[in-house]
Amino acid sequence: MDLVLMRHPAVAVEQGVCYGFTDVALADEPSTSATALAMRLATLQVPPPRVLLSSPLLRCATVAAAMAGDFGCAHSIDERLKEMNFGAWEQQRWDAIERAALDEWAADFEHARSHGGESVAQFVARVQSWLDAFGLTRECSPAYVVTHAGVIRVIASLLLGVPVARTTQWSLDMSGVAWLRRDDERQVWSLVRWNV
Repeated sequence: MDLVLMRHPAVAVEQGVCYGFTDVALADEPSTSATALAMRLATLQVPPPRVLLSSPLLRCATVAAAMAGDFGCAHSIDERLKEMNFGAWEQQRWDAIERAALDEWAADFEHARSHGGESVAQFVARVQSWLDAFGLTRECSPAYVVTHAGVIRVIASLLLGVPVARTTQWSLDMSGVAWLRRDDERQVWSLVRWNV
């Protein structure tokens, strides 16, 4: 079973702004981004998708829809694939957020919600519910998912058995690809590629 996770391309948002749950536009045309991603996947020799899923946010859904058209496969959207909800911090510059609030979040990384949005634990539970419902089977392999950095890091954490606090430290560029593979006999996941 192959699961190919793709972070959305660059967005039309000033660098340093928190935009997790906010629906923001892409910097380029979705079709241009979809073509670039497809070329990268071909270079990596990733087999074409049987299914293509995405977050409903435009920066993911528009690229996924274009890719699905190019690959001739169905595209489905799932709310649980949205980025973490940062509440009052949404659309704020990270360096403008009160230092005490950021320190509180860092002190209780999994459960703090000083921003009023989701805690990391709530976010992880949401992504876990998608994994449980999706049913990663050989029949849907390879599955492509166009989503967000946070979602990709959580999926990697859950499937590889690595703490989320660790995977959040893993660099993941815009349009970065994370390719995971399950050995169906042993039911063990491994990382084929990260941030390529």
